[in-house]
Amino acid sequence: MVDVRALALDFGGTLARPGPRPDGAIVAEVLRGLAGTVVPDGFPAVFDAVGRRIRREDRARGVQSLFAEQLHRAARECGAVLPDLPGAIEALFTAVPDAEVDPAAADALRRVRRDHGGLRCVLACDTQRPESVRRRTLRAAGLADCFDALVLSSTVGARKPHRRFYDAVVDAAGCRPQEILFVGDTPAKDAIGPHAYGMRAVLVTPAARPDGLPQEIGVIGHFAELPGYLARLLRS
Repeated sequence: MVDVRALALDFGGTLARPGPRPDGAIVAEVLRGLAGTVVPDGFPAVFDAVGRRIRREDRARGVQSLFAEQLHRAARECGAVLPDLPGAIEALFTAVPDAEVDPAAADALRRVRRDHGGLRCVLACDTQRPESVRRRTLRAAGLADCFDALVLSSTVGARKPHRRFYDAVVDAAGCRPQEILFVGDTPAKDAIGPHAYGMRAVLVTPAARPDGLPQEIGVIGHFAELPGYLARLLRS
């Protein structure tokens, strides 16, 4: 029998439709509504330019800078005044919609939790959003009780497939890598990366099985198929 003790689940593209990335114009509009802030007219262009530089730097180092770093650097470069940076970030990601949870995926996750209550469940995803915002999204979708832990790149400081991210998943799962089933829609991050780390993995994709995907990695067409896949895996 296969010994799976924990699930690590991606979010955007797996459980939910990805949410929008806030650009400079949206950020400036939200900030101007906060008391004590000063946002020059040139802020949107500077914010977007800083974001591009940070993403290049992060890719080169294999890490993820906090959204606060982009906001702070943009403000410094254009002379914006942000007296409450954490409050500004919370206000921004409250105004900008988070990913929309797929109802069919939500139902499937609830079935998994009902039928396999002994499995520890970890949300493992890349996101700019702070944990408080992602938890609010889960509560609104009725999924807050489905997760024992959240591992977010915005708090880890590294994106998948960085080893530091998978280290955090294993710590949150509280078991050995080979006892974790990683589920997600991006081959490199959610299937090949976890598999190379030593976890089991299943790729969620409506398309054909990608060329070169290791045979040990499972494939399902939609997250709604996970309960059946998991039941077969645990019986194998």
